[in-house]
Amino acid sequence: MASNFWTSSHYKQLLDQEEVDVVHQLDREKGITLEDFKLIKMHMANYIGRLAQNVKVRQRVVATAVAYMRRAYTKKSMTEYDPRVLAPTCLYLASKAEESTVQARLLVFYTRKIYTDEKYRYEIKDILEMEMKLLEALNYYLVVFHPYRALSQLLPDAGMNDATQICWGLVNDTYRMDLILIHPPHFIALACIYVASVLKDKENTAWFEELHVDMNVVKNIAMEILDFYDSHKMISEERINAAMNKLPFRP
Repeated sequence: MASNFWTSSHYKQLLDQEEVDVVHQLDREKGITLEDFKLIKMHMANYIGRLAQNVKVRQRVVATAVAYMRRAYTKKSMTEYDPRVLAPTCLYLASKAEESTVQARLLVFYTRKIYTDEKYRYEIKDILEMEMKLLEALNYYLVVFHPYRALSQLLPDAGMNDATQICWGLVNDTYRMDLILIHPPHFIALACIYVASVLKDKENTAWFEELHVDMNVVKNIAMEILDFYDSHKMISEERINAAMNKLPFRP
């Protein structure tokens, strides 16, 4: 694992929002819109989280798995890489990368418990086959830096230890968006501290100024997080199901 973010493959792979928001031609032919694309990825992030709770892996593994899923779909289509198989495969690969290995048979077992829909029924061999396709989509770059480490270092410095739980929750929720593909992790951590400062009505302007970071970037990320919470209230199961139903099903 690279120890320095700025020399890592993660840093070299950061993208612009416009590059992330590209729906593959094969998916467009199935009627999948950009809104569908985002909803499906959010649903898959939730799916990874639910599976992780059952197989009992730590949050870092979940975060890495979601990052893999989001990275993969900047390169490959959902038509070719079925999200219903890719999501557990990302958790399987992330568990190995983060040295918390989960057996594929457990992922198959718990997926069948969580989802009764036959579209989620697959075998161990499907995960193993998808793992090879996933590695190819990731170009074998498995390093992911997360905001958690920066957050744990910055909170005491900001005098915000009492906001640890809020900030941790905010960081977890950023994985329901594409932020990890676009911004360095310490900027995401700072944005979460900024949101927590506003929520707790704590004046932290001087502290942020001392850091000499681009506050426009921090505030833009913070606004994206807050916008997500606003828009998330409007997302119904029907909208998610309608998006999922556009995906091809291979029995």
